This record gives sequence, C-alpha cells and structure tokens, in this order.
Amino acid sequence: MKQKWWQSSVVYQVYPRSFRDSNGDGIGDIPGITERLEYIKALGADVIWLSPVYESPNDDNGYDISDYCSIMPEFGTMHDFDVMLEKAHSLGLRIVMDLVVNHTSDEHAWFAASRSSKDSAYRDYYIWRDPKEDGSEPNNWGSCFGGSAWKYDETTGQYFLHFFSPKQPDLNWDNPKVRDEVFAMMSWWLDKGVDGFRMDVISLISKPEDMRDGDVMASGYTSFDVASNGPHVHDYLREMNRRVLSRYDIMTVGETPGVTVEEAQKYAGLDGKELCMCFQFEHMNLDADPVRGKYGFPQFDLVALKKNLAKWQTGLEGKAWNALYWNNHDQPRVVSRWGDDSDRYREKSAKMLATCLHMMKGTPFIYQGEELGMTNCRWESLDELNDIETIGNLRHHIASGLLTEEQALAVARLRSRDNTRTPFQWDSSANAGFTRGTPWLRVNPDYEKINAADQMARDDSVFRYYHELISLRKRMDVIVHGTFTLLEADDPDLFVYKREFGKEKLLVVCNFSKNEREYIMPEPFCGGSVLIGNRSSGTEDRIIGPYDAFVIYVKK
Repeated sequence: MKQKWWQSSVVYQVYPRSFRDSNGDGIGDIPGITERLEYIKALGADVIWLSPVYESPNDDNGYDISDYCSIMPEFGTMHDFDVMLEKAHSLGLRIVMDLVVNHTSDEHAWFAASRSSKDSAYRDYYIWRDPKEDGSEPNNWGSCFGGSAWKYDETTGQYFLHFFSPKQPDLNWDNPKVRDEVFAMMSWWLDKGVDGFRMDVISLISKPEDMRDGDVMASGYTSFDVASNGPHVHDYLREMNRRVLSRYDIMTVGETPGVTVEEAQKYAGLDGKELCMCFQFEHMNLDADPVRGKYGFPQFDLVALKKNLAKWQTGLEGKAWNALYWNNHDQPRVVSRWGDDSDRYREKSAKMLATCLHMMKGTPFIYQGEELGMTNCRWESLDELNDIETIGNLRHHIASGLLTEEQALAVARLRSRDNTRTPFQWDSSANAGFTRGTPWLRVNPDYEKINAADQMARDDSVFRYYHELISLRKRMDVIVHGTFTLLEADDPDLFVYKREFGKEKLLVVCNFSKNEREYIMPEPFCGGSVLIGNRSSGTEDRIIGPYDAFVIYVKK
C-alpha cells in the first residue's frame, strides 16, 4: 500500500490562547502564531493542529462554538487566518483545524431557534427529552464536567442533553439536516485550503437509542462513555468520508473516548473509509485514582503502560494507524506526570519520554512546550484555575467529601488541564515573552530557566533532541513502518521494545525510574550503533542510569 504523507509526518499542537500574544491584551492570537511559524518549522514538525479559533462565548476555551465560519475576535479576523494559512503553506507546514461537532455553544443560532419552541424547524437539531414523572432528569447520564448531563429549559418544559458544559448542548446526528449542515461547513474550510481536521469527541456523536441508565460512578452519575461508539457512529463517519473527506488530500484524526482496538480498526482502518487515525485514552487513564478518577492521586504503573501501548501497537498492525501522544490541552505535562521535573532529571527524563514515544509506529503529536520540557504549574490556590472541567470536578469532590480543599489544590497541581494551558515560555523576559500585557492565565514561574530561547541556543537541549528524533523519522523507514515487539514486559523500570522492517532493526531502551539497572543487550543488537540517546556511555556499558534512553540500530 502506498505511503500516505501523514504517516511520516509529525504534528505540533498549538493552543492559540496560550501560544503567542501579538497585541498585548494578554491572550494569544492568530497573528502571534503567524509570527512564530518559523519556530515550528525549525523544530521539524510538518503539521500544525490548531485548537479552536472559531467564534465562541468561551465557556470551554473555544470548544463551545457559536459560529463555525467566523473567527473569535480575541484571536483576530478571518483575514488574519488567511495570512497565517498562506505563510504556513509557504513554509511547507500544513494546518489541521479542530472540528467540534458533537455539540455547539448554546449561543449558536441553531440552538437559539431550537429552544424557542417545540415546533421550531431546528428543534430536532439537538436532543430534547421530557422529565420523568417526578420532574427529574430523563436518565442518570453524567457530564464530563461534573453533575448531570441534562439541563431543564423552562421555555418548553423539556431537558436538553449536554455531555460537557450546560452551555454545550449536544447535536442530534440522527437528524440528516444536522449532517448536511456539518458537511457543508467542513467543505467550506477545506475549500479555503486547510489540510484536515482533528475531530473532537467524535466517538460520541451517535447516542444510544434507548437512553437507558448506566452504571453509577462515585459521582452519582454514569460516565459519559455511555455514548461512546454508538449504534450509527461508523455509518455517519463513512457518510462524512464519502461526501467530504475523500474529495481532498487531507489528514484526519478522531478524538475517540471509549475506543477499543477493535473499534479503532474501523475508525482508522487502512481502507480509508473513515478517518486516518484516532486518539485512544486507555494509557491516559491507567494512573487514575480508583475512587476519584482523573481528579485524584495518580498511581503510575509502568508495566501496565507498556502492556497497554504494546496492545495498541500490535492490535492495529496492518489494519489501522496509531496516533502517538503523551500530551495535549487536556492532559497534565508528561515530564511532571511520568518523568521527573526536578532540576536534576527534568531534561533527561523529557528526552527519555520523547525517545519512547517517537520510536513507536504511528504519527507523533507534540503539544506546545513539550519540546522544551515544560512542567506542571505549582498553583497557589484554586482561585488561579481557569479550566471548567477541573473546577467542576474538584468542587464536586470537595462537596462529596472525596477531597479536602488542601487535597484538591494538590490534585490540581498534578492533574488540572490548566497545567498545559499556561502561556508558552519563549524567553526569560517578563511573562516569558508571551505577552507585554497581563496574561490570561498565570505564567509558570519556572520560565526563567525553561524557555525556547535557551533551548534553541544549546546543542544538548530537549528542543534539539526532539529535532533529531523528527529528522530520524523522516529518513528511516524502519521508524515509520517497522513492526513492534515488546521486550521485558514485566520489568518495573525499563521500557524495552524492538522495531523491524526488512533488514533493519531497532532496539529502544528507556528507564522510567531513578533506579540504576543492569541490562544485557539481546544478541542481534550487540555491536550495533547508537542511533540516538540521552546518555554519554556507549552500548558496551550494561548499566542503565536513571532516565537513560538509547536506540540501537542494526542492519543485516
């Protein structure tokens, strides 16, 4: 099968609000992105995934869209977008938009008309249900942001469904008019020249037809995963592909909560009938607190992580394509999560984590600042937080007695989505060079020692290491196409795997701990050359130091 351009690409996610402020209002914007496109090019990435820049009241930082074909004024104008797109293309960079079509804002014109009357032509654009006899919600479905997934609307005496904020009502994809509207909007952007879509929670668009209650969690509600992989989701995505996606040479990636390996083979099948790839979340949920879920105290288990990622590597082999990531706008900083963000090991563990991910099969995604080894922020109070998901869940946990105020602050430092949304650290000047105004969210105080200017000036930096990893992927077929085999599956410290393609073989060895370990190289790799690594000792040294990582290459 002919290689697709996105299979050898590396994607860089830009969170516009936090990337670069060009006008001093404290909010990152599109002209700020345009100013720094050369930075992304210098890193070596090929594709920019742009988090939402559409018109939005900003209840959920742009994931509540009120107009799909307009730009949020805080970010600039459509002319600014066109200038950015043209410059990106001139640099050989592609732009992938964030497509948010499971829900809209409640300020979207469709919803305003839908809620106005049961007889509205737009009523069936959203999901409305009568109350139970006692006036309560139609079922026990819970919102991802805490509380019920239903909100009562007095205008018509019915509840509408929202799996996220009450200001994010879910669209009714069973209505063909909704699909027509969405497909027309997608075509409009693709005709403008964008290079694809990352599709927000796309696995939720087809709701269960009977809408029964689900299993109750500690929150008192069922998980929003009750709607994952619904009865018609693949029908709708195949229709999307036939009517829109197949007409363009683009990259698509679906955010698919609740996806399994078997479902991913449908979403991201190599037959090209739906999407190019999809994000799975199993590895992101492995360290969840058994009682408090994501917003609890993490319990990292390397053995579980290895076996999970190996399952996805082997399960999709020859059938579908993996999307590889440690970080995005919804996850805490990986160097603080699974590495070591102390001064001693931060850069070394950041390089180790990068090695482990980028040597796997699939398309790697880098979240802004990951290439600098940016860390979680040590929040001083819950009042500093902005993220609606964090605030909603922590408040619920405090009210339910699952966390004290002090514990909630500790959890925020570990798990809040705000940890990856702090402004990008460009240099050591005021506000990390992000803005000359007051930043919309606190700048991480470690910016004086962790910033792009310093990293780009040093040959041994995390940035330079990421650049080398990307360069290797572009010139070595074994990295893009090689099969994956997990070794040392039960080792609690070492993540070891091999890749094979034709006569080429790679051995990847990563120490996820501070423990010094002895490791004997498998026979085929003895005497091989070090392709890349973060340690000074050679392959003959059997001692694997804290957070060591290296890749051995042989060709026979």
